[in-house]
Amino acid sequence: MGPAGFHDCPWTAILLSASLLTTWNPLAAAQFTDHAELLSNTQMERASLAKPILTVRQRVVTEQRDMADFYCATNAVNATIHWVFNNSLLVLNERMKLSADNKNLTVLVVQREDSGSYLCEVQSGFEVGRSDDTLLEVNYGPDPVSIKLDSGVATGDVVEVMEGNTVNFWVETQSYPAPTYTWYLPTDSIQPPPITGQLTIPAISREQEGMYRCLVSNTVTNSSRLGVVKVQVLEKVTAPYIESPTLALVENATSVMLTCKTSHQRVGVHWYLRGQPLMPSEHLTLSSQNRTLTIHGLQRDDSGPYECEVWNWGSQARSVPLELTINYGPDQVDITQGSASGVVNTIEATLNSSLTLHCWADSKPGARYHWTHEHSSQVFAGDQLNIEALRQEHQGIYSCTSSNNVTGLTRSASVLVTVVGLQSSSMSPGVIAGIVIGILAAIALVIGLGYFLYSTKDRWIHRRSANDTTTSNTEPPTSVTQSTPESTRPNKPKPVYDNMLKPKGEDRGKKMPSPPPVSPEHFYEKKPPSAAPEGPRKPLPRIPKQPLVPPVPNRNKESNYEALLNPNQSLYCKINPSV
Repeated sequence: MGPAGFHDCPWTAILLSASLLTTWNPLAAAQFTDHAELLSNTQMERASLAKPILTVRQRVVTEQRDMADFYCATNAVNATIHWVFNNSLLVLNERMKLSADNKNLTVLVVQREDSGSYLCEVQSGFEVGRSDDTLLEVNYGPDPVSIKLDSGVATGDVVEVMEGNTVNFWVETQSYPAPTYTWYLPTDSIQPPPITGQLTIPAISREQEGMYRCLVSNTVTNSSRLGVVKVQVLEKVTAPYIESPTLALVENATSVMLTCKTSHQRVGVHWYLRGQPLMPSEHLTLSSQNRTLTIHGLQRDDSGPYECEVWNWGSQARSVPLELTINYGPDQVDITQGSASGVVNTIEATLNSSLTLHCWADSKPGARYHWTHEHSSQVFAGDQLNIEALRQEHQGIYSCTSSNNVTGLTRSASVLVTVVGLQSSSMSPGVIAGIVIGILAAIALVIGLGYFLYSTKDRWIHRRSANDTTTSNTEPPTSVTQSTPESTRPNKPKPVYDNMLKPKGEDRGKKMPSPPPVSPEHFYEKKPPSAAPEGPRKPLPRIPKQPLVPPVPNRNKESNYEALLNPNQSLYCKINPSV
């Protein structure tokens, strides 16, 4: 071989150098020979490692129908082979299988997630070789179809749209490659397949409601899916009204049913009580569709107001508030006096004063009132009783009765009125006037009789004095020693009471001088009726009994009463003549 051949064979030059070295140092030459052999083997392997080649039996497969089979071809001996998927080491699953030498990768059932780039990597010693990327395509779909509407419209098999609105439909599905869409409208018309799964209907009307269907097809997988949605076109709701019974409502006696009336069929109904959502209870119950509200055991605080509201997802309208008229009462009856607010049971009022009584009871409609007095059959209507001037006959128990013509209930209360300042006597004014007249007449009679007795006594005393003087002239004079203080007393008329009999004790010690002889006729004629003679009493002559009141001419007694009591004819008319 020439020089060129030498240069072409570097291994020959290395061996020649090694042989030369051995001539100088045999041991060193032997060691160098061993290293040279190892280096020669490594370089030979490195020279033999080539780029691996990756092949796949079918690059386009269908999901769940096909399988994928990859093979990594390499000339490396005892090399390590790794599989890379989408630039990451492949993680095997239950659907994948490797051969014993790792050169063959099999995907038994292809899924859409198996779609991507694959390569194999060979490592031999310090050298690594990679194959080119191989793309695996997996066709799939279409998946189940879902038809959606604009935002704000509830999704589902049935959707509601407002009449006159523009409605946009779009289809949601997964498919590779992209599918085709075919729409079937409620009018049995067929829309041309659009590029995307969207459909627009401007100003939808009631005639356009119904079933909307979309057929999604994949020509590669030869699969199709149908999506269906039912569209209901809603009217804009108008205000409903509440229908209530026409009969009168009475507390505790009746139950009432309120019905929400509307011309719309596909609407919901809500109820409101005093502006707040009504909560059903045993007292307030709703029908299955909330169209009817029933109030059980009606109470006065169930008057409301009540409202019902009809609604759909696009509009709502509420009725005019309804206030129920619930009749009740009368409740407890209260009696008050004058302007005071306190309830009274007894009243003390002065004679001739005024008295005002008020009667009140809670009732709807307002109660009717009337008053009665225990000593009178007269009935006074109204809630107020006025007495201008209290008299004796106004005393007693007053009763106020309240009644409600609608509920048919009646209640009453009473008050005891006492008139203070009345005389204890129960005599009528006529009797009192008669007594006053009799007393005045008796006083006049006593004065007249006294004057008559006084005049008679004076005349009798003067006659007695004259008789005593005549007797003293005929009798002989007595001695001085026999005289007594009484005999020396000058002659003067004695008082009338001196002619009365003295007690017996005085008669025993002293002898009374005998009176001058007077004939009985003279005594009876001249002696005053009040003077008593000495000695035993003799009966006085009977004097005719004089009346206490001088006789008056016959006339109407009532005229005397009227003239003496009061010239006011109104008061005189109130005197009871029968007493």
